[in-house]
Formats: sequence, structure tokens, C-alpha cells
Amino acid sequence: MSETHGQAFHRAGFSPPAHAGSFSAMMAAQQGGQILSNGTAIHSAGSPPTSFSPPRARAASASAPLSMPKVLTPFDTGDIRVLLLENVSQGAVKMLKEQGYQVDFHTKAWSEDELVEKIGNYHAIGIRSKTKLTQRVFRAAHKLLVVGCFCIGTNQVDLPAAAKAGIAVFNSPFANSRSVAELVIGEMISLSRQLADRVNEMRAGTWNKVSKGCYEIRGKTLGIVGYGHIGSQLSVLAEAMGMRVVYYDVVPLMPLGSAQQIASLEELMGMSDFVSLHVPELPETKNMISTKQIQAMKKGSYLLNNARGTVVDIPALLEGLKSGHVAGAAVDVFPKEPAASGPGTFSKELNPWAEELCQQANVMLTPHIGGSTEEAQRMIGIEVGEALTRYINFGGSVGAVNFPEVDLRAITEADSRVIRICYVHQNQPGSLRAVNDILGSFNVDKQHSDSRKDVAYLMADISGVSESDVREIYDRISKTPANILTRLLT
Repeated sequence: MSETHGQAFHRAGFSPPAHAGSFSAMMAAQQGGQILSNGTAIHSAGSPPTSFSPPRARAASASAPLSMPKVLTPFDTGDIRVLLLENVSQGAVKMLKEQGYQVDFHTKAWSEDELVEKIGNYHAIGIRSKTKLTQRVFRAAHKLLVVGCFCIGTNQVDLPAAAKAGIAVFNSPFANSRSVAELVIGEMISLSRQLADRVNEMRAGTWNKVSKGCYEIRGKTLGIVGYGHIGSQLSVLAEAMGMRVVYYDVVPLMPLGSAQQIASLEELMGMSDFVSLHVPELPETKNMISTKQIQAMKKGSYLLNNARGTVVDIPALLEGLKSGHVAGAAVDVFPKEPAASGPGTFSKELNPWAEELCQQANVMLTPHIGGSTEEAQRMIGIEVGEALTRYINFGGSVGAVNFPEVDLRAITEADSRVIRICYVHQNQPGSLRAVNDILGSFNVDKQHSDSRKDVAYLMADISGVSESDVREIYDRISKTPANILTRLLT
């Protein structure tokens, strides 16, 4: 019978509850199938992170090859609780439930007070862009191991506070790139043909067939600001439609197709018929498009912002639109966005210029829907769901945005009486020496450590250990002065 693996954890300043799992149960589980509180037996076998299959679905694999990687399913998985907010993908919900986790699913964002009241019950949380995870929330998150942002951005999370608490944060940097790029193509065609105005006129009963000021996008120049995953994808699509593509980025990047990198932002603004923004929200990008940059734009050109709401100085854009210097704009993101959908939520109470912006001709305003497609949300659910499962079950942190990226090759079915140590600690002199002094009398099969600013993370596999050895290792490592969070996976 394949062996079941489990985990115990200890965070500095907090002792886990009695139901978190005992060491004797952890070791007994290695002798056969562990029975959960709900009466279900888990027998794990299968493959590690890239493609997760539910451990229970593979329970019958008693004759798995000894070289096959072993899934380190958490001890007493019924007690691993996951909170999913903001209507994240049902694919992610299904994936996490198949791992044996208890998943609480909610369609709306939670306030800071709601989170502080309830976050202490959860080991993992999944959010999108509206839920704010602040330092106050992390102080109340005594059990929390990991955060999954089911989106690209992570500015809604206090990343330093999470790292300081030993909590890894993952996002989805790739999954919605195509959806955003396709939206930009649609916006460019709509702006160049004044489609939004014609649609609104027809809905009001006005027939206004005009061609003046309406153009094809073929042969026009698209200037892309930020040539990352989305910007480069957009570059390929635009060239396929006959556009010339130039781009500006703070680092030299190899172009795709015939695109050309431009040395300065102002130069790009002055040569582009369409300017599309695809940069992250950083102090350096706040109001990076303001009066100076809009005045540098080619007269009669269009501005598209599908990046972050703070990137464009909206009052400066309004002046450009009212003067006729800017022929139109598409805005999908805003400095302040409503917490929930509904009539009257996008108003001057939220952003003082909202009414005036809505009144401008040839302006397309959309409610942050760049990545809102079935395909993108499904892929985001898979990408972030796998990251959460990989970290909880195996300890691997590759892809974390706030945390040292560490991983170890899989423990195989041939390995017996092996524990994996996942040790998050303060990045200070002597911390590794303290751990290695503890492990020096044991057989360390594998070990990997890395640091990021003030936080470091060590993973180590120790073989040939008894129950008393496990207790000794756990107690001594969790009491080291640098300890932030110590986990044992078995």
C-alpha cells in the first residue's frame, strides 16, 4: 500500500490547535492509509506539481513504481480550510476540493473587519482584486500559509506584511494575456470607427451615418507601453491586422515580429496613432501619463488604458479630449473602483471626474473586464489552484511574488520514513547554522535555501527518522530565534 503523508506546523508566537494533527498520527500514517475525520481513507500516489490529480482518485494505485514521485498530501486534510472570495473560477473550487480541503466559497469581496473576524480559521485564501489583505488582516491570520490572487495584480495585498508573517503569495501572470490583448484590438477598431457613439445614438433613436473621422486600423502605428506578456501578445495580433508596432519599456527586450523598441516614452507618444498601456501599478508608474505625455501625443490619436487605474492622470486626459488633441480613449481601469457591481456605483462620489468623463465623445468606459472571459478565468483558476496545492502539499514556492523561490525534487515511492522540513525564517546571520546544527546528526537527503530581503526559506528532506526524531527536529527548529514558520510534511 502506498504511504500517506501529512504535515504539522508552528508559527512564531502561535501554537496550532489540538486538531492540527499529532506526530504519532503522522508517523502511523506511513504504515498505511490515514483515516480522516469524515471516514475517508487517503492513500497518495501520483505526480507532483505540474498536473495535480486528486489523491483519493488515485488511491487504488498500490503497485505504483518505486521511482514515481510521491504526493505529500497534508495530514488530516479535512482540517485544511480554504477561503475563496469574489466568485473565483469553479474549476479552482473543484480542484481544491479534490485535494480533500474544506473549501468555503463566496461570490463577493469581504471587508477588512470581516476578514479580521474570520481569517483565523483558514490555512489558505483566494481572492481577486477587490479584497484587501492588510497588515491588520495578516496579524489575525494565525493559521494562514498561503494567498492566491486569481488575477495578475497583487497591489491589493500587503506583500511585505505577508512575507514577514511567513505567508507566500501567488498570482496568475500569464493566463489572461490573450483576453486583454483581444479586448485592446476591439477597442482600437471601436475608437477608430466611433462605434460607441453610433451605438448610443441608435439606442436613442438617432440615425447618424457618417464616415468623417472614421478610419481603418490597417497601416496605423500602435505604440505599446510595457512589452510584457500582454504587450507582446498584443504586438503579434496588431501586426497580423496590418499595423506597425513600436513599444517602450524600461529594459531592453527582444521584439516579436517586426516591432521596434523606442528609446523614450515621449518619442513613442509622438509617433503613435494608438497608445496602449500595459504596465504594473508601482510608485514609478503613478500618473506616468499626465499633461506632458498627452501633449506629446500625435494630434488625433487615441489612448487606451487596460493596465492600472493609477497610471493615467484622468483630469489631464479630460483636457486632451475636450481640446480635440486626443480623438478618443478606452479606459477599463480606474483609480477607485466600486466594491461590487450595480447601478449608480460608478459615480462622482467615487471619482470626482466620473460624470464629466462619461459625457465625452468617443470614449469607451468598461468595468475592469480585461481578463473577464470564460477562458481566462478557467486558466487563472488552474494556474493559481495548482500554486496553492503545490505549496500546501509539497512546500514549493517557485512563482511566489513576495517570497524566496525554493523547491526540491520529489520524494519517491521508494523513500520511507522521510520528512520534509519547510522553514521560513528571518534572514539574519547564524540562522542556517542553527538549523544545520540540529540536522547534523540526521541523514539530509536534499536541502535548498534562498532569501528575499528580510525573509529566508529553507526546504530539507530528512530520511530514516523515527517518531521521536521527528518530535526532536520539530521542537528544536520551531524554537530557533529566527523562526517565522516551521512546517513538517510527511
